[in-house]
Amino acid sequence: MNYQAKSDRYQQLPYRRCGNSGLLLPAISLGLWHNFGGVDVYETYRDVLRVAFDRGVTHFDLANNYGPPPGSAEENFGRILKQDFAAYRDELIISTKAGYRMWDGPYGEWGSKKYLVSSLDQSLRRMGLDYVDIFYSHRPDPDTPLEETMGALDLIVRQGKALYAGISNYTAEQTTRAVAILKRLGTPCLIHQPKYSMLERWVEGGLMDVLGQEGIGCIPFSPLAQGLLTDKYLKGIPADSRAAKPHGFLQASAITEGVISKLQQLNAIAEKRNQSLAQMALAWLLKDPRVTSVLIGASRTTQLLDSLACLNNLAFSAEELADIERILGQ
Repeated sequence: MNYQAKSDRYQQLPYRRCGNSGLLLPAISLGLWHNFGGVDVYETYRDVLRVAFDRGVTHFDLANNYGPPPGSAEENFGRILKQDFAAYRDELIISTKAGYRMWDGPYGEWGSKKYLVSSLDQSLRRMGLDYVDIFYSHRPDPDTPLEETMGALDLIVRQGKALYAGISNYTAEQTTRAVAILKRLGTPCLIHQPKYSMLERWVEGGLMDVLGQEGIGCIPFSPLAQGLLTDKYLKGIPADSRAAKPHGFLQASAITEGVISKLQQLNAIAEKRNQSLAQMALAWLLKDPRVTSVLIGASRTTQLLDSLACLNNLAFSAEELADIERILGQ
């Protein structure tokens, strides 16, 4: 049976303006960093994408190296796009990135014009697209002039391969310089994608101020700190958890008794708000009007729906915010 999107999907969640642009993004966007690769179950992630769109999630975020193996998330998304979403392409915001290592040799990573243009061409082929809506420089390159990297983004937009340009993982100072270059070229920076959560707040040291002043959207990734800001670790490290695995970004050594104590105290506040810890962590990011959208991951539809339920309570009292700051400062 052919997929047909629900008619009431645009009444399901709020949309927020991306900086000073004309683009609106859903308050919650779906990232395909994990769970959509060649090692994952096709029907499971296909169902996640369908349910997301039915609930008003129009923005799907990818990168050239998402998988594993690298490139497989884009291939799988392209297959589902063709099967289920071809009729809805003009209702989708599809983003991808290049910057991390994608192929061997001197032209397979970082920020040269050669790499960025070649990588996007490959991404478009994998997804079966003529263009993406947003293309990001995934990380700053210490050895390539910033003028070259931003010049590549400008070229890509002018070629019609992307509608908007974005950057990810750039510091406040790097962002200021990148934005100025893009302005001179005539292709404004639409959005910045930083790592940001209750437990990782480096962006508050200047980057958020730059984005607010320049009218650039912010879309945090890893808002749940790789699953740490969920109920999974409230009593320690479960054997089947991400932290229990020898590989990955979340290491068991980072989950100390002090961290668990913080999580338990935060969870107590969330319970009083009739939210899970994860829902409160997402709502906490969205309290800042400079945050356009928050990128979530989902390995199954129940996880997706739980995250979307954060939108049922986005308001924080002054007392709640003070208590959260006290706990995080311990």
